[in-house]
Amino acid sequence: MDLHGAFHVYDTTLRDGAQQEGLNLSVADKLSIARQLDELGVGYIEGGWPGANPKDTDFFRRAAAELDLKHARLAAFGATRRAGVKAADDPLVAALRDSGASVVTLVAKSHDRHVELALRTTLEENLAMIRDTVTHLREEGQTVFLDAEHFFDGYRANRDYALEVLRTAYDAGAEVIALCDTNGGMLPSWVGEVVHDVRETAQVRVGIHCHNDTGCAVANTLAAVDAGATHVQGTINGYGERTGNADLVSVVANLELKLDRRVLPPGLLTEATRIAHAVAEVTNFPPASRQPYVGSSAFTHKAGLHASAIKVDPNLYQHMDPAGVGNDMRLLVSDMAGRASIELKGRELGFDLSGDRELVTRITDRVKRLENRGYTFEAADASFELLLIEEVEGARPSYFDVESWRVITETLVKRSADEEAVSEATVKLRAGGVRYVVTGEGNGPVNALDHALREAIVQAYPQVAKFELIDYKVRILDQGHGTDAITRVLIETSDGESSWVTVGVGANVIEASWGALVDGLTFGLRKHEA
Repeated sequence: MDLHGAFHVYDTTLRDGAQQEGLNLSVADKLSIARQLDELGVGYIEGGWPGANPKDTDFFRRAAAELDLKHARLAAFGATRRAGVKAADDPLVAALRDSGASVVTLVAKSHDRHVELALRTTLEENLAMIRDTVTHLREEGQTVFLDAEHFFDGYRANRDYALEVLRTAYDAGAEVIALCDTNGGMLPSWVGEVVHDVRETAQVRVGIHCHNDTGCAVANTLAAVDAGATHVQGTINGYGERTGNADLVSVVANLELKLDRRVLPPGLLTEATRIAHAVAEVTNFPPASRQPYVGSSAFTHKAGLHASAIKVDPNLYQHMDPAGVGNDMRLLVSDMAGRASIELKGRELGFDLSGDRELVTRITDRVKRLENRGYTFEAADASFELLLIEEVEGARPSYFDVESWRVITETLVKRSADEEAVSEATVKLRAGGVRYVVTGEGNGPVNALDHALREAIVQAYPQVAKFELIDYKVRILDQGHGTDAITRVLIETSDGESSWVTVGVGANVIEASWGALVDGLTFGLRKHEA
């Protein structure tokens, strides 16, 4: 067999990644994620364990009719036959055979103690189970990969047996033997030494499957590739049990952008950020802002010194052009910001401030004063843009004038456990030349205010009906002051196509929320007007 062949990028999000605590994927979710992974250009998508899991059996059944993969092949995951049973007669092997997947990835024990204690069989029978299952599936026309479970620990305990497991599978027809750091305890230099020995001694095509328990899953994977592995396994966004698996995007980006190894179809790496975030939406796990390459903070700059240098050349404080992975450079506006930060942030938002030093200084000073009072604009681009407009144009965008607002919360002293306190808010304002007085109810004072404000404004601006509050964060500042502390609120609003974040600060949560709500509706109206 060819010990090298084309380089394999193998995704196991739908199987190993789905073992992450709190992650529960429906069949529809798995089909959606598979389509995204195919758009990234991975070569193999492990769909799950048919026969052992009804949901995975259903996935492969539906995949045959509903998935039109352009780049990837589906792989079914499963175990070798049971001890004492022929592979052709084992129902779980039959489920792999009948899954419709052209590739089967078998997991096999390569650690002698696991064979004897977990499988409760002999070392010789384990080899027979591997040989028989691989041979049977190959005779049925399927490509077979083997995951050598606990390989690195097994190698340390009994090197000769661990290597014999690999040779047995390879001689029986397995195309790739993936060495699994199942417990995630390895370090890069250790992985490199073992993979080198395997390549020299066992003469098999080596793959690598790493967990992140030491924080080294990506580094261990790259070390294995450097030592001769030509098949890498991982998950999108590093999903997986305990601390996760190797983040496949980081692995691929490092291989392509740092080591100049083409492992995806040309041009598809630029889809990485979009796909990583799209999968995060399906899994309902918020994207990690500090995730390498594709995180929202991966190319974000805060300090004024950094911004000053970036103004001259973005590469002075960035290891690459973020466009290479479909990401963007962001400038944060904070009390650490200098004039360069403000100027660059303005340019990012469509304002050329470069010719007016006095204006930039005035904006910078105002931002620092506001942040000293508790505001933050790092995550509230919409509020900062409204501030910028006010300073540049001399007036804040205005679509309505508020006369007053008030909130009343009525609580029954003897209410039952399932009865909620009802809040009522009244808002008086003028919009489109008409005065509106509107009362709204909600399950809390902020919710009631939000309802009343929207009901008043929507009569003048129907597009507000599409606006929806999708996230709400409260932080108490100066906590030593107890109930008298300053409160900061961040609100994210969506119009169904995009979203924006606004900030409000006040002596209490209602006052802070009001400021953020007004900013959110003002920004949304300006956006739709533009």
